[in-house]
Formats: sequence, structure tokens, C-alpha cells
Amino acid sequence: MSRRLVDISVPLENDVPSDPPGRGPKIEYIDHQAGFPGLAASFPGIQRADLPDGEAWAVEEVQLNTHNGTHLDAPYHFASTMNGGARAITIDEVDLDWCFQPGVKLDFRNLPDGYVVQPEDIEAELERIGHKLKPLEIVIVNTRAGEAFGTPGYIHAGCGMGRAATRYLLDRGVRLTGTDGWSWDAPFIHTARRYAETGDPSLIWEGHKVGREIGYCHIEKLHNLDLLPGTGFFVSCFPVKIRSASAAWTRAVAIFDDSLLAASRKA
Repeated sequence: MSRRLVDISVPLENDVPSDPPGRGPKIEYIDHQAGFPGLAASFPGIQRADLPDGEAWAVEEVQLNTHNGTHLDAPYHFASTMNGGARAITIDEVDLDWCFQPGVKLDFRNLPDGYVVQPEDIEAELERIGHKLKPLEIVIVNTRAGEAFGTPGYIHAGCGMGRAATRYLLDRGVRLTGTDGWSWDAPFIHTARRYAETGDPSLIWEGHKVGREIGYCHIEKLHNLDLLPGTGFFVSCFPVKIRSASAAWTRAVAIFDDSLLAASRKA
């Protein structure tokens, strides 16, 4: 059996413009020297000299939003209801079977920043890669945002998935999607301009809001999608289990495994 893993997640780190100003992670690093008081509190009388190289433990204090870093959004993030009126599930209720499935990559790096993807764009890309969508496949979108990650322009980069495009995927049984952009929808700066021009509120978060009609999840802030082919891999993206939360962090990984792919082709 041959297996290859590609990390398609971004790290949680300080001072990287991966979120709007003031909304990024805050990580305090406590090294082996600074960790001594914490250790000493549990072992009265111990001295630094008693420890190998005078070192205690290293730990980190982290302040996070559930939408920092590579994360999985639950239907509850989009609205309080899904499937036409049922209670929207939270991240701890997401079907884990959705989170480990064959992946399909749509390469939309040629589309301009702010462009709203439509069903015909999806159909053209599926034809290019020679694939017909199957239920529960994880569809991930490679946009121009991937190359902009770590720069001030990241949150404004890449195309977004519109209402019709999102519904196109869900109507074919897809229940988990992903993007290397900051949002599944087009970057807000572009949507805000269109809203100012038209006064049409339906343009705001149009892809997300499809979750009211059909419950689904998506991953945001994926990375390294340029390393993936259109098909031929699995995606693993199990979320951290946070009670009643709208989202949770995930170490998303693309898995190339001959035995898994063979089983998928027989299904």
C-alpha cells in the first residue's frame, strides 16, 4: 500500500494577516525557563538545578476565535435553522462521515478577485477534469487567495461561491465543501461594493445562506491546494469537538492512498 499526505491547513500563528485586524489568534509562548514556576507550584521545594539542564515544561496560552485558522463551519454558523426549518446542527453534531470522503478540486485561480462563481463555471471545470460529482464527495475550491495567504490582501483575495453554485453542489449530494479563501463567499469588500450599487441584501453571504435550505459544512482557509490534482485523493477534516459551537479548527489533510481509491471506485 502506498500513501502520501499533503497538509492543506494553515498554522495558527501571531502577526499573520489571516483575519480582519484585531480578530486574529493571540498565542503566548512559555518556554522551558518560563515554565518553571508552574512546575514548582506542584512540587514544593524543587529547584531549577534539580531539573535536567534546568528546564521545566514548555506550554502555550492561546486566545482563539473558532473561525481562526483552518476551520470547519457547521450549519449553525449560517443560520439557526437548516433543511427548510429544522434546528441547525452545531459543530459537535456534524456527521463525521461527511469529514472523510473522496475529494474533488475545482481550480478557479484564473477567476478574478471578487468574482461570484456560478453553476456553469463548476460544470466547465468538472468537464475539464473529466469528473461527475458523487454524493458526499468533498469539493474544495482553489482560488487566487491561496497565493495571497500571509499578506495584507489575503482577506480580499479570490473568487467566492454564489448561491446558485453552492446549491448546484448540494443538489448533487455534496455536504462538505472548502476553500483556500477567508470566506466561502466572495470577499466582503467586493460584496459591499455590489450591495452599495444595487441595494440588494440577497447578495450578502449568499453562499452561506444556502445552508437554510440544505444543511452543509464548509472548510475555510485551506492551503497548498495547488499541490492537488482535480481528483484521486481523500480529504480528512475532522473538527475539534466544541459543545454547541458554530465552527471548530481542523487539521485538514489530503490523502493519496491506492487502497482507498480502489475501494472508492468499486463503491
